Amino acid sequence: MTSGLGRLAEQALERLGDHRSLEFEGTWHTAAEQHASARRLAAGLVGLGVRPGERVVVCMTNCPEVLLCYAALWRAGAVPTPVISAVTPVELRHVLTDSGAVLAVASEGSLALVVEAVQGLDVRVVLAAPALLPGADLLLGDLLAGADGALVPRTDADLAALLYTGGTTGRAKGVMLSHGGLRDIALARAQVFSRSGAVDLLLALPLSHVYGLLNAVTRAQMAEPGFVVLQRRFDAAGWLALAAEHRPQAAALVPSMLQLLLRQDLEAADLSSLRYVTTGGAPLAVAVREQMERRVPGVRVCDGYGCTEVTSTATMNPYDAPRSGSVGLPLPGVELKVVDELDEPVPTGSDGEVCVRSAGVMQGYWRDPTATAAAVRDGWMHTGDVGHLDADGYLYVVDRIKDLIIRGGFNVYPRDVEDVLLEHPSVATAAVVGRPDEVLGEEVVAYVSLTGPPVAADDLIAWCRDRLGRHKHPREVHVLPAVPLTSVGKTDRKALRRLAAQD
Repeated sequence: MTSGLGRLAEQALERLGDHRSLEFEGTWHTAAEQHASARRLAAGLVGLGVRPGERVVVCMTNCPEVLLCYAALWRAGAVPTPVISAVTPVELRHVLTDSGAVLAVASEGSLALVVEAVQGLDVRVVLAAPALLPGADLLLGDLLAGADGALVPRTDADLAALLYTGGTTGRAKGVMLSHGGLRDIALARAQVFSRSGAVDLLLALPLSHVYGLLNAVTRAQMAEPGFVVLQRRFDAAGWLALAAEHRPQAAALVPSMLQLLLRQDLEAADLSSLRYVTTGGAPLAVAVREQMERRVPGVRVCDGYGCTEVTSTATMNPYDAPRSGSVGLPLPGVELKVVDELDEPVPTGSDGEVCVRSAGVMQGYWRDPTATAAAVRDGWMHTGDVGHLDADGYLYVVDRIKDLIIRGGFNVYPRDVEDVLLEHPSVATAAVVGRPDEVLGEEVVAYVSLTGPPVAADDLIAWCRDRLGRHKHPREVHVLPAVPLTSVGKTDRKALRRLAAQD
């Protein structure tokens, strides 16, 4: 038996000593305070009857209590099941019933959602708030009132987290991540992160996403003491104010957040402390990276690549050797290969399906052996992404296989078209989807939001026609106030396909 992830906070305190580790909305929390609270909460959960291996849904906006719940659940041997608070009651109810959760933790903002979702289920609701509100069974503070409890030992192979995919290809599936996998991928990230010289992080990504979960483990394995400044929800102006006030060296964003920052007066903002901005979750256009680096001197914007099924991260662009257009090199302990339709490796530089093998590859989809067998073969996670490796092992991701548009027999990757649109000075965001066409099979349709001088759709079509092959350029461009995004900041292609079908 090992102690699993529940022991990491103690080990970090022994190694780094107590220090200011988390700032949230004007209040600082130290590492020792956070760990003491997690010990008490773990004892409270055990006293409530939560047993090792049982699932507990955590549905909250960003706040210190999210990290507290993760640490306490690991210490109690239970399994955090994070859910972003932007889901619908139907989606949350699916997670609660499919996972067999025994408990749901909510904040004031998500309480109504959780209460509606648990109706008729044998699931108690714990509220992280100063006072009990209708629908909640007890307060998180009540579970913190007792003494410390013993650490429940876990093995590396034990289930550490159950995360539900976004459901873009059907009903959301639970992804099973192990204690050993989360620890090893977090340690590998910490090693790459530390080489940048950055220790203090500004974090606006939702903690309910796999990246937020992984960050909770990564920070416990850093080589030096550092702090996280946590933003409840990303807003560009607030993010700039936090960066100026607390002067972090690093930040983690998704490309849509970078695009929103580019609409701000970056030249007037104090971002002089920033060195390393990591981004992932969606393709980053070269034009966006170049503009950010040009407007914020001294910062490096570095892509990473991964998915929930490989514990968030498989590659990162190193701070000291990033490669433009690439999502970086494999993390320590991660293997990559690119294969064709017969699962045979393709030559260097040739496109194929990206496959990942590491300790972080999921144990499988929860109660779905058929889907698991289709995705993981001989230890390799078949990601469904198209990409290639260069001679130095850098990975370049072209697009999702399922997002591929086949127009008149020719393959069109949406990212190729989106990158060209984003080079136009008036385009802030761009997304491309295929619409069924009786003659061509599919037609290329683009949606953009604008910044700066207005531009006509026909002019954008001409812009693409001059820069893309005849089979690639969009025949339609639609201007929207904002390109729709999912709850984690990715382009919502399902919504755009529905919109295209109506046009």
